[in-house]
Amino acid sequence: MHTSPRRSIRRLVAAALVASALVATALVLPDSVAPATGALRTSLEAGSTPALADDGHDHDHGDPESKNAISRGGTVSAATEDPTSRREARDAAAYVASQRRLRDPRLTTVPVRPKRTRTPANRYAMAGGCYTLLRGGEPVRFRATRLGSYLLIDRDRAFLAADGSRSAQPSPSTEWVATQAGRRMRLTAQGRALTVDDKSSFRLRVARGCPGYAESQVGVKGRPHAGVTPFQEVRGYVDAHTHGMAFEFLGGAVHCGRPWHPYGPELALVDCPDHSATDGYGAALETALGGKPGHDPVGWPTFKDWPAPESLTHEGTYYKWLERSWRAGQRIFVNLLVENNKLCELYPLKKNSCDDMDSLRLQAKRMYELQDYIDAQAGGPGRGWYRIVRSPWQARRVINAGKLAVVMGIETSVPFGCTYKKVPTGDVNQCDPAGIDQQLDEMHELGVRQMELVNKFDNALSGVAGDNGETGVVVNAANFLETASYWDMRHCEPADGESADKTQLAAPDISAGQQDALFGAVGQVSGLLNLAALPLYGTPMHCNTRGLTGLGAHLVDRLADKHMLIDPDHMSVKARDALLDRLEARRYPGALSSHSWSTPDAYPRIYALGGYVAPYAGDSTGFVAKWRRHLGWADERYYFGFGYGADINGLGAQGNPRGADVPNPVSYPFTGFNGVKVAKQRAGQRVYDLNIDGVAQYGLYPDWIEDISKVAGAEGDAIKDDMLRGAEAYLQTWERAEGVAADSCRNPGLRKKVSRFLRLARPGTSTKRLLFRVGQPYERLGDTFTYCARTGGDRKVVLRVELGRSGRVVDVRRR
Repeated sequence: MHTSPRRSIRRLVAAALVASALVATALVLPDSVAPATGALRTSLEAGSTPALADDGHDHDHGDPESKNAISRGGTVSAATEDPTSRREARDAAAYVASQRRLRDPRLTTVPVRPKRTRTPANRYAMAGGCYTLLRGGEPVRFRATRLGSYLLIDRDRAFLAADGSRSAQPSPSTEWVATQAGRRMRLTAQGRALTVDDKSSFRLRVARGCPGYAESQVGVKGRPHAGVTPFQEVRGYVDAHTHGMAFEFLGGAVHCGRPWHPYGPELALVDCPDHSATDGYGAALETALGGKPGHDPVGWPTFKDWPAPESLTHEGTYYKWLERSWRAGQRIFVNLLVENNKLCELYPLKKNSCDDMDSLRLQAKRMYELQDYIDAQAGGPGRGWYRIVRSPWQARRVINAGKLAVVMGIETSVPFGCTYKKVPTGDVNQCDPAGIDQQLDEMHELGVRQMELVNKFDNALSGVAGDNGETGVVVNAANFLETASYWDMRHCEPADGESADKTQLAAPDISAGQQDALFGAVGQVSGLLNLAALPLYGTPMHCNTRGLTGLGAHLVDRLADKHMLIDPDHMSVKARDALLDRLEARRYPGALSSHSWSTPDAYPRIYALGGYVAPYAGDSTGFVAKWRRHLGWADERYYFGFGYGADINGLGAQGNPRGADVPNPVSYPFTGFNGVKVAKQRAGQRVYDLNIDGVAQYGLYPDWIEDISKVAGAEGDAIKDDMLRGAEAYLQTWERAEGVAADSCRNPGLRKKVSRFLRLARPGTSTKRLLFRVGQPYERLGDTFTYCARTGGDRKVVLRVELGRSGRVVDVRRR
């Protein structure tokens, strides 16, 4: 029988891992962990795939279930019913359908960048332009490397250098800093002024005849959509969970490529040195993840083997690919700073600190550098489309200006140094409340507004959901190295039959479809399985006995005090329940699940708080199924919109193609939101087609959304509408976290008497103060907000608040 090389490699890896686990288990079996029994033990002793027959849960949690499951954070039984009743689900879905019939806000468009003037208005305005330095002189292309700094490229595509020569490659000696004196510009490189015909200052003029500069294309025609006022309801897609700065995590040597480079894609989109040195055959991580013995290490311009949906070691969020998604309608991008210190320490190659907090600081710095770089390409500070925001009010202004609101978040295993060590007398915590407060203040000052308490390890704040399969074996071993203890997973029988943590010692599978498979591969390559004995666990389902600790409760309170968005993803069921109990007791609405690492029991509670849920993106087919189920959890007291969590850049595999031969493929070019035209995306010599390539990189998310509408069939317009309302729903959750009351039309108990409403919404009141005084409006259409109030006899009265250009109240009228 013929066996493919990829399948052979997987079998060898799986056999080795099972053997390692069995040998280690024979050495140590902790008393706190129940031994395997019944069919599970029999299968392990026989060396076969573990059978989960003791409770009937014999389904596989690998690909595609893990990528497309309603919960990536725990075991879900297909045989159990949703805890929400069918009637409740129908009512909730009917509510969402009624909301789709509401009027949409009026939109306008804005240019991608300001129109270029004959002579540059300032030292930033030359970016991307073709100019002559002297009248009648040779045209020169100005390629921005930083704000006010340029590569000067002549007709022969050579770079002007500081010593007067022409270089074939860019370097610090070819970077020219512009300074302005009136209408004239001076250009200096490495302290030397550019001199042409004895002149060292120039009145630049727009010209023609300059060469182009190699760059990934966007493939979207049409102007970005914007609001007609800065304070109106927004439209746009939301990615609530991505790692745009992952090139610096795990020591900075695991991830290949980066989102930008001052000199362009030729240096940004390159393979790792250890991959290239062996022509792609020494890339242990990539081989472990993809099952292929090697790959083509060339990135730009050929991209033969990467990026790809299953390639977790290569860059997926190059800034031009992110620009494509923004141009096609995305308006919120949550960038999570990420780290795992123990796996960083174990991986043999590194250039950065493995300390979680040091890594987060570095990644935050890189976010601001990328913002500056995009500003440089757009013509100056604040002109770029990538805007880091710190409040819902700022985000609303940014989105209504036609730009991308970028929210900074945290997902790391040991935040604030909060690990612990297990000793015979109990836990020894490595952090305290004062240290948590100090470092949270620091992160808040940097701009962090969304946070998870755990990622891969139990820590001093919370227990984790864990991982299953190959990844679970490795990460549990790393958990031992970090805390001197394994996950204390015990058999449990959740009331809804599905909300448990990850099943341990499930079938080993190192395929990229497995959840967060990169962590398993790092552990395998580092030899982690040889460093600690591994436990066997009892009958599934499994629940971590470690919940929310006292320090964790303290952090939850401090996050709420700072009005930050709290993400319970990756927490153990026990910890997540305690966190949601705490938020419910505080009536704090700032909760969200960003990438399906919560369990089904949590989603209705998050919606009921007024929170936000964005499932893991995965395949388009699986996402439509998730959307349909989430409709049944919608809460009629709140505005509903839907987002996704891409989890791209090393952590989560991306959506696979459905194939070009399906009855309803994506047809190029297609019409995107607000009339933009989306063609196939070109990067160097590679042309991407979602039908064939899947979500190979971030620029394919507009195509993925189009594919979702195809998969949804008759519901295609409905799912697109819900996703376009996603940005507004995210902002409204954030506003409520800031202390703004929910709207009084959907919540009759919040209605104020008309007389009191008029006193609170008197003319001259600012938009922000209006929200804090009378709550969120039912509609925000242009310069008119709609509210509900009541008469003395409790009869509903609909009021229209008219706002001026500055966003201050002008008048209040009854409808």
